Amino acid sequence: MGNLRELLRVKRGFVLDLDGTLYLGDELIPGAAEFVRGLRRAGKRVAFVSNKAVESRAEHSRKLVRFGIECSEGEIINSSLVLARYLQRTRPGGRVFPIAEGPVVRDLESHGLVICEDPDAIDVVAISWDRGFNYRKIDIAYRAALRGADLVATNPDRTCPMQGYRLPDAACMIAAVEACTQRSVDPIVGKPSRIMLREVLELLGLAAQDCIMVGDRPETDMLMARQAGLAGVLVLTGVTNAQQAAALPDSPTAVVDSVADLLRAL
Repeated sequence: MGNLRELLRVKRGFVLDLDGTLYLGDELIPGAAEFVRGLRRAGKRVAFVSNKAVESRAEHSRKLVRFGIECSEGEIINSSLVLARYLQRTRPGGRVFPIAEGPVVRDLESHGLVICEDPDAIDVVAISWDRGFNYRKIDIAYRAALRGADLVATNPDRTCPMQGYRLPDAACMIAAVEACTQRSVDPIVGKPSRIMLREVLELLGLAAQDCIMVGDRPETDMLMARQAGLAGVLVLTGVTNAQQAAALPDSPTAVVDSVADLLRAL
């Protein structure tokens, strides 16, 4: 606990995952609200970061506030926003076919991208978690890819943790597109991508070595931390259990049962 307490003391920025870390579905993780309040009282900078693109940043913010966690929309970086900003830079005004839900579509449109369903005109196929995924969408994506459209995606998560179960996530849609096109989707802009990390560090105004990533996924949260030089704290309230954590080839900076342990170490 002493080493963890010192780590929390010296780091100035906290990058907090949402699903599986602060809450599970509509259930707040015990101690999560008190932990965030403790960070703010200690003068720490906080960014809430999520690969989940089926909820807008405004929805994420309202959910956190409902849980008693002070949060503004501007403190949230999600993969939908990162994708829209990436395409705004690399394909300004581009014609995009989204395999995605409303929040992604609205972010794309608000960043000057044009939604298009004509395979002969599509510049980019943007893939995300899409609970309305169907044959028509995969057919449009396939035909656009044959004509050279870029293939990009919001996040690589296989599942999204809920209370007592998991939901299939964007990796399922990515796999379908890659299977028929025989092309790799690249880039995938969410965690662990440096594209997302750059947005997070810009929001915090800090260097990577001054920050901690707190999350539940070794392959996204902890990998992003390790690759970029952030401290990584893995919580066991989401997709990773203690046995899986112990078997990881690359150990995080710390493994804790939940954010309640971080609250006690503050």
